[in-house]
Amino acid sequence: MATIQDVARSAGVSTATVSRVLSAPELVAEATRIKVREAVVRLGYTPNLAAKTLRTLRTDKILVTVPDISNPFFSQVIRGVEEAATAAGYSVLLGDTRHEAAREEQYAAMLLRKEADGLIFLGHRLPNGLAGVVAAMGPATPIVNGCEFSPGLGVSSAHIDNERAAAEAMEHLYSLGHSRIGVITGPLISPISRDRLAGVRAAAGRRRGTRDMVIATGDFTIEAGAEHGGLLLDRPEPPTAIFCFSDEMAMGALAAIRRRGLRCPQDVSLVGFDDIRFARYLDPPLTTMSQPMDEIGHEVVRLLLCILAGETDIPRHVTLPHRLVVRDSTAPPAA
Repeated sequence: MATIQDVARSAGVSTATVSRVLSAPELVAEATRIKVREAVVRLGYTPNLAAKTLRTLRTDKILVTVPDISNPFFSQVIRGVEEAATAAGYSVLLGDTRHEAAREEQYAAMLLRKEADGLIFLGHRLPNGLAGVVAAMGPATPIVNGCEFSPGLGVSSAHIDNERAAAEAMEHLYSLGHSRIGVITGPLISPISRDRLAGVRAAAGRRRGTRDMVIATGDFTIEAGAEHGGLLLDRPEPPTAIFCFSDEMAMGALAAIRRRGLRCPQDVSLVGFDDIRFARYLDPPLTTMSQPMDEIGHEVVRLLLCILAGETDIPRHVTLPHRLVVRDSTAPPAA
């Protein structure tokens, strides 16, 4: 399917000129109109009606989709979205996709039907139904990604530097004297899991600790932390520290430590990721990598409002600060 970019290249003009020829031809010189119309016919280009609709109607509503509404991390981001959207005069429509592509497409259809002015999605996939809109509208597409970072999607985003953050968590454990470290990742289909794993491997490589590191793949849930934490601890040479890619998995790993009659941090140190509000109230309080959840919510709304106001000419990727919060779940390994 030909895009407006294809027509512009063929006619030797900008996409803005193509758009003017199709919507307000009287503003364009006749010779240019002829070139553009010939390219349209030659390529079989059809203007994207969904994209036109998204530009011309307003609902004062923002659609937000989340892959797991039960995850405390996402609930805090959503609170930030709600605060920023309400302050700007927008209502928020919330959809729980449950990591299911079919549900993501259902919510994408709501945007195409103009039931909301824009979409903020907190997962890692851009619904297939919106790919054509992004191709047609480019940076003007009213879609923003939160938490993940996938520049190939072609939409603006707000996130932290997950690779650097994971490396810092590992460096904390290495600085305490740990060499046998178990790592429980999130699903590796997710860019944040891959980025964090890259940070883990980079830190281990600098410390020459890759041989003593064991990696298990989880799914960010408490149950995955309990299962994989137990498997790590049951190894012939169990790790003296476990780094989980979410606080929920760290909570599960803590349960696995206790079921085996071990103590944290005396026998096994534990690090999480996110700093959800429960982390500080665990026993022991959890050392974790803190994400600015409210600020992520505020930032994705700001990015979307800039797009709706016509102030964005390229996708903007905003990296927000992270912070290692050291609490009582980490200590030097037992002698």
